[in-house]
Amino acid sequence: MWVYEKKLQYPVRVSKCDPTMAKFLIEQYGGADGELAAALRYMNQRYTVPNKIIGLLNDISTEELAHLEMIATMVYKLTKDCSPEQLKVAGLGDHYANHDKALFYQNASGVPWTAAYIAAKGDPIADLYEDIAAEEKARATYQWLIDLTDDVDLQDSLKYLREREIVHSLRFREAVEILKAEREAQKIF
Repeated sequence: MWVYEKKLQYPVRVSKCDPTMAKFLIEQYGGADGELAAALRYMNQRYTVPNKIIGLLNDISTEELAHLEMIATMVYKLTKDCSPEQLKVAGLGDHYANHDKALFYQNASGVPWTAAYIAAKGDPIADLYEDIAAEEKARATYQWLIDLTDDVDLQDSLKYLREREIVHSLRFREAVEILKAEREAQKIF
């Protein structure tokens, strides 16, 4: 089903060690509006939508996994040369105590990821509106992350991710219109 290329979807570069920024980025790794939640939400929803949009949900879900890989790479690069003391000062001391520098699905505040983040109503239009909201929240978070760093290399990758959220939102909006037109065209006798 998938073909894995051993490269990131978009290059990730960082110009300096910055564990504080890594802490903020973890929001997009395991937060409610992060990449893991999005990938799993869309993959799950594809089983209850009309055939016309299964491919859309599968494609975007897969891309969200690629974005998760990019976020993981950013966090790794931002923390790989950090000492335990630097991690502690950045607010990652408890994370280090539990996981060393390994990634763990949690938000920036350290709250573990939960399946409660995944919305699935079973109504394709309701689910797509939820997906649009999720993409817009992720877009906003990426903008705030861009605002939190002066690393132009990191900003470049974050801007790419922000723009992909906009594209996903637009694609979900198109899918809503397709389903609404189909619903309105149905005749019940």
